[in-house]
Amino acid sequence: QVQLVESGGGLVQAGGSLRLSCAASGSIFRINAMGWYRQAPGKQRELVAYITSGSSTNYADSVKGRFTISRDNAKNTVYLQMNSLKPEDTAVYYCNVNILRAGDYVGMNYWGKGTLVTVSS
Repeated sequence: QVQLVESGGGLVQAGGSLRLSCAASGSIFRINAMGWYRQAPGKQRELVAYITSGSSTNYADSVKGRFTISRDNAKNTVYLQMNSLKPEDTAVYYCNVNILRAGDYVGMNYWGKGTLVTVSS
């Protein structure tokens, strides 16, 4: 069993900042890539950012220069620091983590339940 617990969402004014966290727990042998996705009302889920096990990062063009993804391997946690937030960043944010469990040969993708970020204008 693997669980992902997200935190840090909320209501913020445009131009403000939030930091999201996603902690993985359970039968974990190794964590590979970790990422954040978001889904706005009426839109498809989209990739926001991801970070590899070697800490290489990639960002959606819409958040480059404003968001920073990082990870703490000792805590099995991925973070998303969001600065200069815009109303169009309003969405439910989901973490997605590729985890290799003890006894498995390939990693599997796990999703968090999501945390709502609302940016008011």
